[in-house]
Amino acid sequence: MPGGVAFYAIGAYGTAILMGPARPELIGGFGLPFPVALIGGMAAAAFGALIVGLAALRLRDDYLAIATFGIAISVQLVALNFDRLTGGAQGLIGLPRPLFRLFDGPNGFNLFYLGVVACMAALVYVALQVALASPWGRLLKAVRKDETAAASLGKNPTMVRLQAFVLGCTLMGLAGGLYVGFIGFVSPLDFLPILTFQIWAMLIVGGSGTTRGAFIGAFAVWGLWSASGLAVSRLVPAELQSQGGAIQVMLIGLLIVLTLLFRPRGLIGESETVSRHVD
Repeated sequence: MPGGVAFYAIGAYGTAILMGPARPELIGGFGLPFPVALIGGMAAAAFGALIVGLAALRLRDDYLAIATFGIAISVQLVALNFDRLTGGAQGLIGLPRPLFRLFDGPNGFNLFYLGVVACMAALVYVALQVALASPWGRLLKAVRKDETAAASLGKNPTMVRLQAFVLGCTLMGLAGGLYVGFIGFVSPLDFLPILTFQIWAMLIVGGSGTTRGAFIGAFAVWGLWSASGLAVSRLVPAELQSQGGAIQVMLIGLLIVLTLLFRPRGLIGESETVSRHVD
């Protein structure tokens, strides 16, 4: 889904607005605890996904991709221009980071937050695996493969696609909220189109249609992106480092091309067979 970054942004800003300190020049700043703000950000992303899904999910293939990408650009522009809510180009600064004061320095907090995110990722993975093994999950796979066949069995493919869309966007909102909790800052520059490219690359490399593929693709692409960024900062002369981002994008593009050539379904692609039993 090329427009997934829109709901990542909604979750991030929703969490930031709910947990941030009160500021007279801004709307929001409710000072809520981080877990409550995180749930609120997820709810905002889910509500936005419901509105977008009702309007856009009748589109197919390239048309749906273009529509959702346009929504992502629109959300980023709203964040840039709605100063009273989002802080505009300056963003929202000074956001509290959960339990940061309990640690002597940033390294301890970083390790703690890594553990929190790892636990959240594991929980999401297990929950998705359980959902995919359920009757709803088998129906989702059937609709993905052949909507006409699923409809002939009395199912509603549009409703199933909407449910999957809202679920995916809610998880994007969760990711945005966790990002804000770690950084303590959010701005429109965090949601540029390059992030859409990175997410898309993760799904291509890992393999769409499978939860494990999404996880492995995320580790592979972000690992390459981070490692290449570190190499550029240390090996490339200072006067040329402004072009270092281009090297990172070229490497990710090369990884996508190699994946499409040698593993068209991704590193762990969806299997050819889909359960014929739809409850």
